[in-house]
Amino acid sequence: MRIVSWNINSLRKRQERLLAWLAATQPDVVCLQETKCTDEQFPEMDLRAAGYHSAFHGQKSYNGVAIISKIKPSEVRAALCDEEVDPQARVIAATIGSLRVYSIYAPNGQAVGSPAYDYKMKWYARLRNCLQGNENGREHLVVCGDFNVAPHDVDIYDADLWRGAIMCSDGERAAFQELCETGFVDTLRLHHSEPGLFSWWDYRMLAFPKNRGLRIDAILASKSLAPHCTDAGIEREMRKGKEPSDHAPVWAEFALQPRSRSRGIAVSA
Repeated sequence: MRIVSWNINSLRKRQERLLAWLAATQPDVVCLQETKCTDEQFPEMDLRAAGYHSAFHGQKSYNGVAIISKIKPSEVRAALCDEEVDPQARVIAATIGSLRVYSIYAPNGQAVGSPAYDYKMKWYARLRNCLQGNENGREHLVVCGDFNVAPHDVDIYDADLWRGAIMCSDGERAAFQELCETGFVDTLRLHHSEPGLFSWWDYRMLAFPKNRGLRIDAILASKSLAPHCTDAGIEREMRKGKEPSDHAPVWAEFALQPRSRSRGIAVSA
């Protein structure tokens, strides 16, 4: 089973690119972020024609998350687990077979110490509480998305230049680490320890050709699921071409096989 997470940076603008990529690569589950479209604008029928079911949570022009899957999602929740009303569409969760999947778009934070930064820290705490309180006990759980944090110096093209800056501050890194400590493993680092692996590059200053990027997108697997992860990587080629997203898809493969049952479809090891 291949699971992919991709900040597409406007689904309407890159719909044809998405459909062509789905046809060519046939992933089982795709978590999208920054869809930047309302629920009414989401191309559900086009994706269904391509062989994918959809669960989505959007808002006009900003944010927006989705999960698309070859297996129909169930138990869809378009919010964190608390009762707090948040107008920003940043999380959606769904069950796909026996796999619980989160697609998250963490706040950017704008600048360390700003109100947006404080919101980011509180949002991370809410996410941790949600996963600990409501999803505790799920054997197969993945949290995919744009975390807007480069977890370690190896995830930055120039650690000295970025040290203490937004997405690389001590507070943000601590929040990401605390999330992992609730029971998750960064799947890319199960298979790759080398530097120079990035998922985001600025559109400016030839950042992509010079590989001046950050790794801020990830697929986190629960500790019980992580041993089933057979490979992981970053689809760097998708950052190329005409009008690409500034993010490349990240992916992880698991030794899980879909299998039909009389009352539905389950995923088992």
